[in-house]
Amino acid sequence: MRKSRAKKRILLPDPKFGDKLVTRFVNTMMMSGKKNLAFKIFYDAIEIIEKNNFEENSLDVWKKALSNVMPQVEVRSRRIGGATFQIPMEIRPERKISMAMTWMIKFSRKRNEKSMAQKLAGEIMAAYKEEGASIKKKTEVHKMAEANKAFSHFRF
Repeated sequence: MRKSRAKKRILLPDPKFGDKLVTRFVNTMMMSGKKNLAFKIFYDAIEIIEKNNFEENSLDVWKKALSNVMPQVEVRSRRIGGATFQIPMEIRPERKISMAMTWMIKFSRKRNEKSMAQKLAGEIMAAYKEEGASIKKKTEVHKMAEANKAFSHFRF
């Protein structure tokens, strides 16, 4: 790279829970700079989870769901001698989190509930129970890495 690496932006913790991970999730979910709306959707989803799940704290349910969706390995393309190989590699912790958040938001948008808060709550509950589309995506990524295990000696 010609330029130096971009500096990490410091995130402020969210107003309700005081958690930076929540802010990061809301920033990922936000569209067209509408942060207040994104926060409202997230808090409503957490409230819905709280109504449905009595034994655990709803924020802990969300964190557990997020950790269930996080992939451990992924395949990356590498060109060697005219052929492109899919090489399985471990994922950095920051990327794990961002991939999990992106998948949860993407698949919650595709769900069939009425509001976005209900869709998000449904996807969080599904991920907490280790089912649903985002968990399926994680297993798909892991299967791909397992299938290409033979090329792991090409790591860069």
